[in-house]
Amino acid sequence: MHSGDRFTTAVRVDGEILRVLHELTPLAPLHNGPALRALEITRTLGVPIIAAFDTAFFADLPARARRYALPPIPGVHRYGFHGWSHRFVMKRLATLSGEGEPTFVSLHLGSGCSAAAVLRGQPVDISMGYSPLEGLIMGTRAGDLDPGVLLHLLHQGWDADRLGHLLHQEAGLKALAGTTDMRELLSRTDAQAQEAVELFCYRAVKYVGGYLAALEGKAQALIFTGGIGENAPEIRERICQSLGWAGLRLDPRRNARGEERISIKGSALSAYAIRTDEEAGIAEEALRLLQESPAPHL
Repeated sequence: MHSGDRFTTAVRVDGEILRVLHELTPLAPLHNGPALRALEITRTLGVPIIAAFDTAFFADLPARARRYALPPIPGVHRYGFHGWSHRFVMKRLATLSGEGEPTFVSLHLGSGCSAAAVLRGQPVDISMGYSPLEGLIMGTRAGDLDPGVLLHLLHQGWDADRLGHLLHQEAGLKALAGTTDMRELLSRTDAQAQEAVELFCYRAVKYVGGYLAALEGKAQALIFTGGIGENAPEIRERICQSLGWAGLRLDPRRNARGEERISIKGSALSAYAIRTDEEAGIAEEALRLLQESPAPHL
């Protein structure tokens, strides 16, 4: 999930790389920790092990998107995540549109959520930052949060472990309505569920609108992907309805059927629901590395 500043491409894992990966685990404990446990078990089989990083797609973000307004602190800047998903849908959009280096905004909506802005095939912004906690509302993560809230809780006696548990496992949709399941929320009629869905969509619209402006009207498409983005027509509809000002015109029937293109023909801003395949992208990168790199000593 997180490679810090150490790796910007996939690597073959040896003992030293494994040590570094363990050091990076606190940056993404929900993801790096379990992945490393699986990696340790797999190493006993004596087969090549490839580490492919979710942050790599965003390694060359421009400074305006990469930096925080803080004094220089080694390693503290915005990294970005869901790179394999945003990379995959970019390639699929290139095929669908015939544009080799497309300009678009993509929304990966699932248990984790992120918005990315891509200009001529190069990512220029991403809602997730130093960790996967920043940005959109997610299943158990709050997304954007005033740091003053955390300072307040520290003054109330909370320690780092308790704060970490809150931020990673007890916030987001779970905190708003008691569940991380968007299907359940959409089926409920109570005020908590309705508010959770409203907040979820509103935060997404804020990011999409900002990224469309940052791309200076050059965006060709808005892409929905991830478990919610691919499978929840109502969420797509709610978000698209707020983007008419950008020239997006949704086709309700295409959207309900879950077709890839869900905007009407001639829509100034196209909309797509593209099923991501992060595993395929990782496999391609692993194959490239196996073909180019000699095996390390395991």
